[in-house]
Amino acid sequence: MTRLDRVEHTTGFTGPPLTPRTAVIWSVLAAELARRDGDQLTVLDVGGGTGGFAVPLARAGHWVTVVDASPDALAALTRRAAEAGVADRVRAVQGDGDALGGLVEPAGADLVLCHSVLEVVDDPAPVAAALAAALRPGGAASVLVAGRAAAVLSRAMNGHLDVAAALAAAPAGSAGPRDTLRRRFDSDSAAALLGAAGLTVEEIHGVRVLADLLPATVADGQPAALVELERALAARSPYRELAAQLHLFARRPA
Repeated sequence: MTRLDRVEHTTGFTGPPLTPRTAVIWSVLAAELARRDGDQLTVLDVGGGTGGFAVPLARAGHWVTVVDASPDALAALTRRAAEAGVADRVRAVQGDGDALGGLVEPAGADLVLCHSVLEVVDDPAPVAAALAAALRPGGAASVLVAGRAAAVLSRAMNGHLDVAAALAAAPAGSAGPRDTLRRRFDSDSAAALLGAAGLTVEEIHGVRVLADLLPATVADGQPAALVELERALAARSPYRELAAQLHLFARRPA
């Protein structure tokens, strides 16, 4: 039995319905909540948008600050929190990930979420350092980044061999100025980035190992089976490296 398999047996946390895009992440977060059972955590969600993670965490009794650059997303977050009855537990702060260090209190968070941010900021190193600085000693960070290998394979499979070659050759894993992402990661480069910021990486999982490769009829027709297969493959080599995204769970040393 893996840690992901054990989650439902070790915590009473009830998050949103699991999907191939969220199952692995929620499983890891639920295990951390179980480890801190009974504590009301202070959570910082960087790039948290409309509150897909923030609102369920607030409903579980935690205090969540969402930092996001989009005023529209934050307005939707505020409505969503109000509809869920947790408006008093969710705070919205408008700002870019690049400016995170000046937006949040140092050493004030028990848990930091930073999902799909480090691949779009100007420089990921100071953002990773700001994530670490925002954590209390012993606090944990959930970091989700774009995977490099999956991007190369998807371009090649769609016939864009020139773009696939550019992605494979570029040091940052970006195909140039027309690429929507500034960089992509593999497990080693993502772990090195967090390690340089002073965080200890405890787990790395692949997210969307298969979900983006399957025909819609298969994915939509067997959603529960796909979620379980994603969870089963998430930590296993070589499947992890082929995932569209990599999820790293790291901790600031106590």
